[in-house]
Order: sequence, then structure tokens, then C-alpha cells
Amino acid sequence: MTAPNAEKMSSDDAWIRSGRKVLAIEQQAIEDMAARLDAGFAAACRLLLACKGRVVCTGMGKSGHIANKIAATLASTGTPSFFVHPGEASHGDLGMILDTDVVLALSNSGESDEINMIMPVLKRQGNVIISMTGKPQSRLAQFSDVHLDVSVSEEACPLGLAPTSSTTASLALGDALAVALLEARGFSSEDFARSHPAGSLGRRLLVRIEDLMHQGDDLPTVPATASVTEALLEMSQKRLGMTAIVDERMGLLGVFTDGDLRRALSAGPIDFSQTPVATLMVANPKTVAAGHLAVEAAHLLERHQINGLLVVDADNRLVGALNIHDLLRARVV
Repeated sequence: MTAPNAEKMSSDDAWIRSGRKVLAIEQQAIEDMAARLDAGFAAACRLLLACKGRVVCTGMGKSGHIANKIAATLASTGTPSFFVHPGEASHGDLGMILDTDVVLALSNSGESDEINMIMPVLKRQGNVIISMTGKPQSRLAQFSDVHLDVSVSEEACPLGLAPTSSTTASLALGDALAVALLEARGFSSEDFARSHPAGSLGRRLLVRIEDLMHQGDDLPTVPATASVTEALLEMSQKRLGMTAIVDERMGLLGVFTDGDLRRALSAGPIDFSQTPVATLMVANPKTVAAGHLAVEAAHLLERHQINGLLVVDADNRLVGALNIHDLLRARVV
């Protein structure tokens, strides 16, 4: 396709002016919508909050893409929701919609045949219908229990054809609904993490020390009577850069790390085979409980400038160990 206006847009300033004009038009559309937000918005929020089923979002064309995104935002912020394509709905997918569901239907014109065709069926089934249109007198608006006005004074498209300002307004209003419901539910960052376990926030708020710690045969331990040589052998085999010194009941007595070894060597000659590790260990080392979040372990390591932590139970018995590499592998830090 040729670009007859390419010469007119040859400078950076021309491109930037065009971009700023679009953003200004869409910003104004959102500001106008915010100014006319009324009791209908509150009514929609109450209906969505009281929903015993799911929120079913639907829309055709560009409105369908926006509806799909609204469904995803609702679902990830505490409101069970999914998208149904209106064309597929009239060919069997209506069976996915229960009578306890609330339907959120998007259409800028309010006259999309695919959507209006399924509205009578949903009404007979008893579904609550909330619509977002730019035409309060449209058929879809009339079908609805609550209508939300997303009309815009102009599209950002200079031809007035491509949905631009109108889709931005609908998307922003969908976000407003989701956030209002989030606040009403008391939805927390921990709740968000549960639906995003693969994300960085999910890892920080869901992964616990017990999920990462070394335990059993992988746990480096020696008795207080062990020599430094025996401690070094244990450290070499378990590869955590440290070993715990424990009593016969796995009660924690201290820790010996590769840092302690360096400090001992710098102090003068030492006979590893004859020196009890208990004379070089650090008594009462920093510890953590298995049920704590892994991110708390990361904070402890950073605060105390250490590379590893021992994990103990309520009776100070050793149950595990982890180091900074375990946290890095789990992408907690």
C-alpha cells in the first residue's frame, strides 16, 4: 500500500504531534466519562458483587477484545469471570452461562446483531445484564438491567471509523469496575498472588522456606566433637558453604561456614585434624522457621550480610538449611 502522506510525516515532530493528538483525544474521552459517572456505576458494582455465579463478558469485534481483557482483569482480582464470543454463544456456547451469572455486554453502537440475538434468551433464563454502549437508546441498552454510558465525543482515528477513543473508554471503565470490586472484597496482594503463582509477586508471596530448604540426608551436620577436617568434609559433600553443629537430638549448637574457615586461617596456623570445630563455630547463629516466606529469608541474608541460613523448629531443633543460591534458583530474589 502506498503512503501518499509520507513526506508530510517525514520529521520526528510530525510523528510526535500525531501521537500526542491521539493521546489527548483519548484522555479527554476518559475525563468526560469520569465526569458523568453516576449511580448506574454503583448499581453495576453492587450487582457484580452480589453475583452468585460468574461474570460473563461478551462483545463483538474490537469490543470483544476489550470484553476479553475485562474478564481477565476481573478474574485476576477476585471476581470469577470469563469471556464468551456472542457468535459462538448462539451456536451452543450459551450452555456455558448459568442463571446465576451476571452478563457484561459491550457494544459501542449497542446494535450488534450477534449480541442482541442472545439477549432475549439470557433475559428468559433470568440473567442480570449490564451493558456498556455509546448509545443509551440502543437495543442493547434497553435490554439491560443497568446501562453504563461509554460514549465519546470523537474517535482518535481521523476518519472517525476505527474504534479508538471508544475502546479506550470501555477498557478504562472495565478497570474501574474491577478495582471497585477489589476494594469491596478486601482483595489483598496475597489473594492476587494465589492467582498468579508463576509471576514474581506470586513467588514472593507464596514460596515458603520449607519449599526450598535442604533436609534429611542433604542437610550438613556434624557433632560438637567433630574436628575441623570432618566439618570441611561434610561441607564439601553437602555444598552449602556451611555445616550445622548439633547435639544428639539435632538441637542446634552453632554453625561453621567457609567464612569462619578463612578467618581462622588468617589468625595463624591451625591443625584441622586436631582442632574441634566447636572451638571455631558461631554459637546462636541466625535461624529461620520453615513456615516463613522465602522472601523473609532473603531479607535476613541481606540484612546480616550472610550467605546461608539454618532452619529450626519451635524447640530449636535443626530441620533444614538454605543459601542464597536456593533463593536465586527459585527466583525469589
